[in-house]
Amino acid sequence: MKMTTEEAFVKVLQRHGIQHAFGIIGSAFMPISDLFPRAGITFWDCAHEGSGGMMADGYTRASGKMSMMIAQNGPGITNFVTAVKTAYWNHTPLLLVTPQAANKTIGQGGFQEVEQMKLFEDMVAYQEEVRDPSRVAEVLNRVIVNARRASAPAQINLPRDFWTKVIDIELPEIVEFERPRGGVEALSEAAKLLSEARFPVILNGAGVVLAEAIPASMKLAERLDAPVCVGYQHNDAFPGSHPLFAGPLGYNGSKAAMDLIAKADVVLALGTRLNPFSTLPGYGIDYWPKDAKIIQVDINPDRIGLTKKVSVGIVGDAKQVAEQILDGLSEGAGDSGREERKALIAQSKSAWAQQLSGMDHEEDDPGTSWNERARDAKPDWMSPRMAWRAIQAALPREAIISSDIGNNCAIGNAYPSFEEGRKYLAPGLFGPCGYGLPAIVGAKIGCPDVPVVGFAGDGAFGIAVTELTAIGRKEWPAVTQIVFRNYQWGAEKRNSTLWYDDNFVGTELDEEVSYAGIAKACGLQGVVARTMDELTDALDRAIKDQMAGKTTLIEVLLNQELGEPFRRDAMTKPNVVAGIDPADMRPQQV
Repeated sequence: MKMTTEEAFVKVLQRHGIQHAFGIIGSAFMPISDLFPRAGITFWDCAHEGSGGMMADGYTRASGKMSMMIAQNGPGITNFVTAVKTAYWNHTPLLLVTPQAANKTIGQGGFQEVEQMKLFEDMVAYQEEVRDPSRVAEVLNRVIVNARRASAPAQINLPRDFWTKVIDIELPEIVEFERPRGGVEALSEAAKLLSEARFPVILNGAGVVLAEAIPASMKLAERLDAPVCVGYQHNDAFPGSHPLFAGPLGYNGSKAAMDLIAKADVVLALGTRLNPFSTLPGYGIDYWPKDAKIIQVDINPDRIGLTKKVSVGIVGDAKQVAEQILDGLSEGAGDSGREERKALIAQSKSAWAQQLSGMDHEEDDPGTSWNERARDAKPDWMSPRMAWRAIQAALPREAIISSDIGNNCAIGNAYPSFEEGRKYLAPGLFGPCGYGLPAIVGAKIGCPDVPVVGFAGDGAFGIAVTELTAIGRKEWPAVTQIVFRNYQWGAEKRNSTLWYDDNFVGTELDEEVSYAGIAKACGLQGVVARTMDELTDALDRAIKDQMAGKTTLIEVLLNQELGEPFRRDAMTKPNVVAGIDPADMRPQQV
């Protein structure tokens, strides 16, 4: 069948149902963007490619549908780097389309030329470059299929002078594989360990959400009366209202979850890499069980046993594995200590809920006094925890939320819970600032009938603030964005108070900037909240306005209290040995 290379490209996108592309327009891909409207593909032209990539991540994570990232070759593509690595660690299947400098001039250092394959080689699950115009459809199909199979970004690199060529091809068929179900012996051993366990605990990770395994894990938990913890930033991996839900582990997680998993003799780690951030001590509690038998289930065999010693490793889909383990349990599974275990779960959850509801302020480490000084400096201003309680009072149960990286967002990790998956879009282990706003915009594009709320600190929001100039146009959906305004890079300031004697280098932000004012200047609604009641009312109104088509940015004024540092495990007090003297600075020779 004769067609042009751009027609072949777009027809493959259509076969895979890819309806949304995120990026900034460029001449290197105009032959296909020209066809997008006729093909039923929407091109979301953001203000910066990095944010566009995070919109794609948010869209796919919220909807479960693949989307596409595309931009001009060279600098447009390099701006995608942070977003692609973020999506990689978030297990997000995305199509990364990287138009390349023309074949006839590549290697000559021409305009907007860069090694785009090398750039992404450790950030994608699969990458391939088109070697001949006749192979455009074949390569694109393979890249998309590999992105889906690996649940990660995959890249097609295509020289820009391959467009507008007439080729004679057959469009490739889509071949899907069944996901692995786990080995028979490993499943049998896992069922035996859980059947004999005195205190079984289930730890759900992102794989449970991706495999739609929440109902299966719930049945397994109920059969065993096992408490269910979730990994860091995976609060949506189990229903929050369920009596067996213990909450998130890791940084600023749930003390109930930590208390319960510490007592485990068998842990079923379901659909999780067991990354260090989900198992590091929290609140000074070293909770990871030292002598428990660990059953780790992951779709990627390279992750099993990588961070924790495991007794049984199962390579498989979380849903299918959970169902088979349930079928393999003995008749008396879960009976040992069942009533005592249920009572302890309820007691631990109640104690933590009471403690969390009464936590108004952040503590200072011995020898430091920043939080005390911050409260004294602004005694009438909200603390971060007061703000989060006010938010919880207005946040709809069905809402999708996104969070940014930063101290105030991290404090909030203990608060939200959800009744279903694909509701909590956090930046993940790559930890990019500037994620909160674009991710929630992408989520709203994917789920237009669901209320969405993004969260960011004022430092991180400054990285994405340019998107306010894009999302006010009539074709963009309405969202609600909360910015925690305390005029500092809080996470790094906390490090400075703990290890660098309050030597605040690069931590202070401009107090004259008004993000609510910027929102208004962009044609959006901008609101300032100073008290808990104002914040609850503002969020309630903003969500109603969002569902009526109006975007609102709520600027929340907070005192400068600082929560736990991100990396107690990675920081140490510096030593002075040779010393530094300003007199040693020499003038440069120009």
